[in-house]
Order: sequence, then C-alpha cells, then structure tokens
Amino acid sequence: MNDIDLLHELAPEAERLLERHLAASKEWFPHQLVPWDEVIKRDPRDEWDPDFRPMPDAVRRALVVNLLTEDNLPYYTTEITRLFGVDHAWGAWNRRWTAEEGRHAIVIRDYLTVTGSCDPIALERGRMQHAEYGFHQPITGSADGFVYVALQELATRISHRNTGKLMEDKAGYDVMARVAADENMHYLFYKDVATAALAVDPSAMVLAMERQVRSFSMPGAGIDDFSSAAKLIADAGIYDLGIHHDHILVPVIMRAWQLEALEGLSPEAEEARVRLVKRLGRIDKVAKSQAARRQERESRSGD
Repeated sequence: MNDIDLLHELAPEAERLLERHLAASKEWFPHQLVPWDEVIKRDPRDEWDPDFRPMPDAVRRALVVNLLTEDNLPYYTTEITRLFGVDHAWGAWNRRWTAEEGRHAIVIRDYLTVTGSCDPIALERGRMQHAEYGFHQPITGSADGFVYVALQELATRISHRNTGKLMEDKAGYDVMARVAADENMHYLFYKDVATAALAVDPSAMVLAMERQVRSFSMPGAGIDDFSSAAKLIADAGIYDLGIHHDHILVPVIMRAWQLEALEGLSPEAEEARVRLVKRLGRIDKVAKSQAARRQERESRSGD
C-alpha cells in the first residue's frame, strides 16, 4: 500500500484521535508558570553569573538541550506536513500540534531567562546553530513517520519529566511537568495512529519499525557538543540507553504494537521482525553494561 492510500485509509481514525485529543486537552498559559518575581532579584540583561542559580551541570545542560529541541519546531512542522500532507484530519492535527508545541519553547525560555538559570547569550547562539542545522532523521514515508514520532514523543516526555524531577524549585518542576503532559498526549495520538496502521499494513509498519529503531536519534542530536551533553544527561539518569530500551522500545514496540504476535507478514517484513527482536536484545545488553560501568565509577568516586 502506498503512502497516499495508507493516509486515506487511516483518515477516519486520525479524525477520531484528533477529537479525543481536543476533548482531553486543557488550556494553559506559559506566563502563569513563570516565576516573574525572580526577575526582581536579578536583571537578565546583566552578565550571566552561574553562581546566582546553583544547579547541577547535567540538569542545566538538559534544560538547554530540551529548549533548543523545542526551538526547532519549524522543521518538525515542515517534516510532518511532508509525511502526512494537509488533507482530512492530518492537516488539522499538524496545525494543532504545532500550536501546542510552540508553547513549550516559550515557557522554558522564559523560565530560564527570568531565573538566570543559563547564559542567555550562549542560549541564543545555540538556538541559531541548531535552527541552521535543521532536522535530519531518515524518514522515508508515512509508516516510518508514525513509528518515529511515537517513539520520539515518548522519549521527549520522559526527558522533560526526569529533568523536572531533578530541579530543586517548584516553578521549574511545574514547567517541565506541564510540557511533559503535552508530550504524552502527542505520543498517545501517534502511538494509536501507528496501531491502526498495523491493522491496515502490518508488513510496511514492521519494516518501518526496524528502520527507525536502527537509525533512531533524538531531535536534539544536531545541537553543538550534543555528545558531551548526552553523557551528562545519561549519567544523571535523565535519559540513557536503559531508559530508551525499558521505557520506550519495549513498552511501545513489544507490548503496545505486539511485534512478536503480528501475523500475515511478508517474507521481507518477517526478516525485519527477526532483526528487530535481536536488536532490542543487543540494546538491552549494552544498556546494562553501560549502567554497570556507571555504577562502578560512582562507587570508586565515593570511596
């Protein structure tokens, strides 16, 4: 089944899921979550002082990565338009999703600026660099799109939520919790669209799963010096390979989409399923090895 036929077949389900989303959505306002009284204590235009707002480096880096990822929204909107088009409920969903995602960058940036939690000059330079980089995830069609965005939205929700849990002030916690709640609703839309697509064309979806798990990277991977930030974020327990395996790949691919129980697959899709199951096993093995090495380092540093 080609992309046009698949999207047309799924249009009624997309409309139902959009209506479900709108019914469950709660209106919220970024300015109500920002601790504006903090700006009285420090003028954001002054030279940034990292000691004014002490914060673990991993949490600060995670906040910056999270924000720069949200800043790249124009590219994501463009990509979703390319993948799903503007017909039926697809276009309405994309516009609503874009409007909701736009609030995330607003509220995180205002929080960081008002509280003096990061260097605004470095932050703006990072925004320029990442926006100029764009978005480069190999997504070849709608089936791949369904898989990638479902996994990515869940990963983003977890990253935002775990970052908030490590913040020591209620305002920061509330900001990240509110953004994570949005991301969860977005994940549910895409996860259920993908579930419906599995019923229509399971072979195409299994092939898409195998490709997207193999090539998966977070949207922020193009941020300058992302590798060092990712290591800090992983060491802090915000997002690492173990979380990726245990809280994203297994719950979604193995349980929600029931990879191993799918029937009627083409020979090519059957081969992809075997590769994917083996890949998940390798990811789990590497994740546990990384966790053991991290625990060993922490034990040595504590001696």
